Amino acid sequence: MSDPLALEFCRIGLPLETRLAAFFDALTARGDERWFHPHPFTAAEAARLCAYRGRDLYYAAATGDTVLAYGMLRGWDEGYETPSLGVAVHPDARGLGLARAFMGFLHAAASFQGARRVRLKVYPDNAPARRLYESLGYTLEPTADGQFMGILDLKRV
Repeated sequence: MSDPLALEFCRIGLPLETRLAAFFDALTARGDERWFHPHPFTAAEAARLCAYRGRDLYYAAATGDTVLAYGMLRGWDEGYETPSLGVAVHPDARGLGLARAFMGFLHAAASFQGARRVRLKVYPDNAPARRLYESLGYTLEPTADGQFMGILDLKRV
């Protein structure tokens, strides 16, 4: 990253490994894995994701030496037509509108890959995330595992 003040959305790769591991540490320190747990939040997982090459997409919103948000669109590697979207924002970067902007980017990335819709899951007591997803047009329905499943038709975005 050339400008330490610039906000960039970028695909995760080896240059972000240390910063992604620090981001995962910040989520764990805050207890956020109770809301978002697609994989372990470890340095080893950060290394695996930064070396990953496949159809699924993993992105970061970063500035300078800090990952401010992490997002993924996955399921294509397993043959699913509709990817699952996941997003987490650094505890120190919440309330700035970053989640909304990053979600818009992830929606565009999914559309660019040919997805017609995306899906996500959210816990009922994660009120900030639910409000965001509903404001973006997701339809949330309860699931058997106690979460809500959200679907967004990307043609309407």
